[in-house]
Parts: sequence; C-alpha cells; structure tokens
Amino acid sequence: MKWEDYPIEKITLKDKEYPKILKKIADPPKALYFRGSLRSNLFKKSLAVVGARRMTRYGHEVIERFIPDLVANGVTIVSGFMYGVDTVAHTEVVQNQGITVAVLGSGINTCYPPENDKLYTKILLGDGLVLSEFPPEVKPKLWMYPRRNRIVSGLSSLGTLVVEAGGKSGSLITANFALEQKRNVYAVPGPITSSVSMGTNNLIKTGQAKLVVNAADILGTPTNKKELSDMVLNPLEEKIYKSLKREPLSVDELAVDTGEALVEIAKATSLMSLKGLITEAAGKYYPS
Repeated sequence: MKWEDYPIEKITLKDKEYPKILKKIADPPKALYFRGSLRSNLFKKSLAVVGARRMTRYGHEVIERFIPDLVANGVTIVSGFMYGVDTVAHTEVVQNQGITVAVLGSGINTCYPPENDKLYTKILLGDGLVLSEFPPEVKPKLWMYPRRNRIVSGLSSLGTLVVEAGGKSGSLITANFALEQKRNVYAVPGPITSSVSMGTNNLIKTGQAKLVVNAADILGTPTNKKELSDMVLNPLEEKIYKSLKREPLSVDELAVDTGEALVEIAKATSLMSLKGLITEAAGKYYPS
C-alpha cells in the first residue's frame, strides 16, 4: 500500500478531534488535511526536531544519538519533511519503530521533496501522520514553509529541538514560534567553525535555548549511564576517559593530552567505542 492509497481526511477547529495543543497557538489553522492516524494522545508527549537542510555528519550522528531514547520513552517526533535534519529525523523514528508526524509545506497530495516518496509511505505504515493546512492539491511555495513551521512547533508539547542551524536558517523561525508559544527550545551545540552551528550556538549563547547533549536533558530523566568510578578501565582507558570528560578530542589531540603514543590511543579508542564507553562524531570522541 502506497501513500496515495490512504484516504484524505479533513478536520476543522470546531471538531472535537482537532488537536487541543494546536488550538492554544495564536493563529491555529482553520482546517487540517491529513493521512494516517490522528489520535487524541498523539501529542501528549511530542517533540519537534528541526535543523539544517545541508546537515553535516555531526548532525546525522546527533539525531542517531537522540531519537532511539526519545522513541523508547514514547515521544512523538514532529518535523517538516524537508531535506536534511527533517528527513533524517523522520527516517530514524521509523527505523526505531516510533511514531512521527510530518507537517508539509504543501498540500498532502504533493510529496516534496520527491526523494521522500518511500518515506511518506513508511510514516503511514508505522501508524504515523502526514498533515497540512493547505488543500491537498496545492503545490509548495516559499511563503508556505514559515507558516508550516508554526504548526510544527505548535504540535510539540515538550518543545522544539534544533540540531543544526545556520545564522539565517528556517529552523530559527520554528524556534521563534516555539518561544512565542511559550514552549521550550533546546539546541545541540556544534563546532564554532561550522556555518551550520552558528544558529544553534547563538540560541544557547543568548539564553533562548537550553543546551542539550542527550535525550535525558529534554525528558528530565536520569541517563542511567555508569560513572567513571563504576567502570572497569585499564590505566590508558582511564586517562582517555578523563580527558574526554573535560572536552571532546580527536585521536591526535588525545595523544597530546595524555602523553601516550598515537598508535596506542588509536587502538584504545577503537576498543572503548566497541564497549560503548565513548562515541565518535565529526572526528571527535565523546564520553557515552
């Protein structure tokens, strides 16, 4: 069964099935067109995940780090179905057998971007939802995306997570809508040299967003990760772990910081990664 085979349904502000959370925003859509399962509890624990269309490998790894824990805690992931962070977030949720909601910047009879044709179907097969305030046959136009963004944040009870965003990213529009709607905004810090981290870092710097490094920072639950004192580490692993607790470092930087041979550091970091003690993203290692 393909997405085109699913019936289109319409709901208005006057209908009792209309999402209550969306009625609370300043300019709720008068009507929503949707395919999939629109349930009353769908947005009880929901989070918008947004970010750069031209995301980096670092952004990809951030999503892979956050989504499984969010799904395991019953969080519905809301995003905008576009290139980059949106697509990867939806895809990761589907792969983890979670529920995701795609809010389109067009009518729901247009799959844009066209590369997401299979993803559209997978979202529906996974008991998710695809919706829009625009009539089904409406084609996407640039002005529609900012309007779409207020719905993305408006459907998200836990707030909005910005993974990567440039200085003028459309994701910052979603973050601003979230702030106007009195919802939480979370941002993942990125390298200060990265153009797609300028927006996220500035959200944190100006106090508009809370810095988060894992799903527990959003959910307010313990990570259940072992402290260094609970781990059985050899002397070299202990050195490496302590260095990484201070800051993320590359293999070369770890060799300098610990004073150990580069080849030994490389072997040790590989083994520690396999043990789940540390993780690697964008060439840097982080404590798990």
